[in-house]
This record gives sequence, C-alpha cells and structure tokens, in this order.
Amino acid sequence: MRRSRLATGLVLTVALLTATASAAVATHEDVIPEPIPSSDVTVALETIADGFTSPVWAINAPRDGRRIFVVDQIGKIWAIGLAPGVPARHLFLDVGVTGQNLLVPLGAFGPGTFDERGLLGLAFHPQYQANGLFYTYTSEPARRSADFSTMSAGVAPNHQTVIRAWKVMSPGDPEATPNARSRVLMRIDQPQFNHNAGALVFGPNDHLFIAVGDGGAADDQGDGHAEGGNGQDLSDGNVLGKILRIDPLGNNSANGRYGIPADNPFVGADGADEIYAYGFRNPYRISFDRTGVLYAADVGQNDIEEVDVVVSGGNYGWPVKEGSFLFDMNGDDPGFTTDFSPGVPAGMIDPIAEYDHDEGISVTGGFVMRSPSVPGLNGDYVFGDWFNPAEDTGGRLLHIDDGTLAEVQIVGQDGVGMFVTGFGQDRRGNVYVLGQAGFAPVGETGVIQKIVAAE
Repeated sequence: MRRSRLATGLVLTVALLTATASAAVATHEDVIPEPIPSSDVTVALETIADGFTSPVWAINAPRDGRRIFVVDQIGKIWAIGLAPGVPARHLFLDVGVTGQNLLVPLGAFGPGTFDERGLLGLAFHPQYQANGLFYTYTSEPARRSADFSTMSAGVAPNHQTVIRAWKVMSPGDPEATPNARSRVLMRIDQPQFNHNAGALVFGPNDHLFIAVGDGGAADDQGDGHAEGGNGQDLSDGNVLGKILRIDPLGNNSANGRYGIPADNPFVGADGADEIYAYGFRNPYRISFDRTGVLYAADVGQNDIEEVDVVVSGGNYGWPVKEGSFLFDMNGDDPGFTTDFSPGVPAGMIDPIAEYDHDEGISVTGGFVMRSPSVPGLNGDYVFGDWFNPAEDTGGRLLHIDDGTLAEVQIVGQDGVGMFVTGFGQDRRGNVYVLGQAGFAPVGETGVIQKIVAAE
C-alpha cells in the first residue's frame, strides 16, 4: 500500500473525528509513556478473499467448517468457501441498497465519507443446523417506535439500532439464502451516527449478547445522553453504553419478542432487565473464548484504548474512567484523562490491557486463537488497532500473552498495511484479520486474511 494513501486517509480521518467529537485527538501529554513492545511471535497473513467494501466481522455457522461468513458494512453477508465442494463465494444476504434497503444511507458527511453505521453484526443460533435461525445488527432509519430511547421529547434520533431474526429453510445447503421476511426483536434509538459497537455473539445457555455503544458524539454528553453519561445511567430505557443479554427464543420481554434470562443482574433492580454489563463507550467487537470468558475491546475517547474481560453486572467505568485513568467530561470543552487510578473508584473494573493514542487510534476487538497451527498465539487474545499514528503502515496486530500486551510481527512487512476494520474466527479456532485500504465504506479494497505461521 502506498504511503501517500495511508497518510491522506489518516489526515482526513482525524479531521472527521475532530468534527464529530468537537475536540482534537490526544491534545495533552503522553498518557502511557511506555510503547507497546514487539512480540517474539512472527506470523504471515494469507488472503482468503477480497473485493469487499468494509468487512467488519467473520464467523462460521455452527457445525459448518466449510465456510466463513463475512459481514460487509454496506449491508452484505458473503459465504466464503474454505473447503472443496462448496462455492468459493456466495451472497448469503443483502440488506443494503442493492438488496432489502434496510440501512440508513452510509456516509455521515455525505456520499463516500466516513461512517460507523451499517450492517455491523451477525450471529448464528447455536442450533442453527436444526432451526435455521440467525440474527443481525443493523443501523436503520427511525421509522418505528423504539423499545429503548434516551431522546428528549421533540428531538429525533439519528437512526435506530435494530436486532433482527432471520430463518434459512435449508441451512445445510451451501447456496441457501434466508427468507425475505425477518422478525424485529428490538429497536434502540441512537442519538448520533457514531459509537454503534454492533457485535452479536452467543454465549452459555444459548443466550444472545449484544454490544451497544454510548450513543455517539464526545464525552458521552449532548442530545440523547443522560446526565453523568449513558455508560453509567441505569434508568429504565437506557441500554446505551451497555452489553445486553437476551434469550432470542423467549417472549417475556416488555415487547414480547424475546426473553429475559432470570439471572440477568438487573432483573428486579434498577436498570433495564436486558443489561448484562455497563460502563462502555464503544465496545467495538466482543467475543467468547471456548473457556466461556467474554472479551470486549472498548474504543477510547482522546487517550486510552482498552480490552476488558466482561462479567455479569460489571461496571467498566466510562465516562467516570477511560481505561485505568480517571476521566473529566469537562462540560462544553473536550474531556480528558487525569490521574492513573487502578481500582478506584471502588466497584469499577479496570481493563486487562490498555495503550494510549501514541500507539493507536481505535481498538478493534478480536478472538482468542485456538489453533495449534500458530503455536505462538494459541490461547492468546488476538486483536488489533485500526491505524498506527506513529507509523505509516496501516493498523497493528496485537495479542495478550499471559497478561502482557505486545505487537505481533508480520513477516515481510511493517504493520498490517491496511485499516483494520474487524476480525474473524472459524470453527477450527483460526483467526482472520479484516481490513480495507481506505477509511470510508466505499470501493472494493476490503480483504479477509488468515493468520498463519511464518515459514
């Protein structure tokens, strides 16, 4: 990738983030002086498929090791063949402008510009091979009443997050597509275009976990943001800045379209019954390890990117804290971190890893590698950062090994060489890096690359 393109993209991106946050990025001293160390692990990246626009997620269907399903932000889900006997590439679902046209028009500042909305999540029900059900997370126009809203009377939301259920009649058919009609489980009003998070993952007991950002803008303030921030607000109706847990096959929710697990931490207490954990800004990708541990990568404001281990009822600090640092919302002026404050205030859970904006701009969550074919990463949480501001080499590939954060080395290149927009994992535990040459959801530069051992 040419240096000029990456440099131009970074300049434009920082300008966009500045405009949407009403603040410059990293305006004060180096918060964490120590750089991310280089790992002793070197890998290669093997391109599996290309020609996407902005791939953000990739997973397999249960008991299907022959394909991986790639979610493209513009509204398409592609089934990519990984084995002989299945199509190399099959359009599984299109909810964008060329398909069902469910999404808001992308381009927050006009056509061809940066956006965080779109088709953001996909999860197959654990019993998919029997029931054919899967679920999507989309950014849609606010044409219906929301199940959850923080908007003041008379103030319209930017869009709605919509969780939909779809059904495939023949899930074993490698060229099957879902029924044209879907069922809406929930609608959430979103105050601004950004901080949409968007991951859907199934956890224990076939419960669906939903990552929801704080609503956007900067410092968790402004229209649609509660006093003190949505991340900390547990009033009824506020699910922004939270990770939710539902039973998609149940019906005891307020709208009767899904179930509420009886052991959710806020059932019968202050807070929406759906909330599993709170205090997040923009948990951009969550994932379960096979051990049952839930990881979340929470995108920071001006200083700190973090990785969290999520537990039931956990409070992860935002906007009281950004990472392990206290955060000052600072009224109408840009917010900023203040003191390093691990363990304080009491009751807030600090990240297992963090780094500052000298080292990256926006954390991109990944998966625990469970493939012995890459022994140096097997058992490690593998993730990345969207772009490295210190080097004109695209994003970074990172891992956490026994609690230590390090940058994975890539044979023959410095950095990933593209904006890192997502990660994927197949049934065998291999991890994939997803990215694109630009930073807006346009073009066809998106690729999915498998992390393999370096020769």
